Amino acid sequence: MNVLLGIGLAATCGFRIFVPLLIMGIAGVSGYLNLSTGFEWIASYPAMIVFGIATVFEVVAYFFPYIDNLLNTISTPFSILAGVIVSAAVIADISPFLQWTLAIIIAGGGAASATSLLSNGAHHASTVVSGGITTPVISAVESVISVFLPVLAIAMPVLAFILLILLPTAIYRLLIELRYKIMPSATGASAAKK
Repeated sequence: MNVLLGIGLAATCGFRIFVPLLIMGIAGVSGYLNLSTGFEWIASYPAMIVFGIATVFEVVAYFFPYIDNLLNTISTPFSILAGVIVSAAVIADISPFLQWTLAIIIAGGGAASATSLLSNGAHHASTVVSGGITTPVISAVESVISVFLPVLAIAMPVLAFILLILLPTAIYRLLIELRYKIMPSATGASAAKK
């Protein structure tokens, strides 16, 4: 269960880096989440203040077209690092070697990079297809997912994992629908050429 929890939290780091850390801190302080030894600092009040301020700036910045693409490009390595940290923070009661192996390769790094690439693709497609008009919609959806998924992962890790599997398909369908709504004449013209 801890590995599934780590995957759910790490995957969220691919959308927003600081939201899962803030939610982990709140859950840790309120007793809903036990953090591994050495990661108790995530549930400290100074850390939660920093995570809260960083969350506000990060969420707001993603609503601006073109800035979101720059942030996605810059944040990818940091989201992977955050994914490793959050997954290592919840994978407990195993040897440190196995804990860090799972955190780096599977739970943290893998999940965070997958969702980060998905987010990058969605934002770049939004910029190309709509000139950034749909950026606020995509950013709003990602922000909601960034709050909902860590809470769900802490409460029900298995359900969060299932949703993570279904999420790429849902985002792909949303992008296709947006493309047809924004560029119906272009898609019709390309179909007529065939």
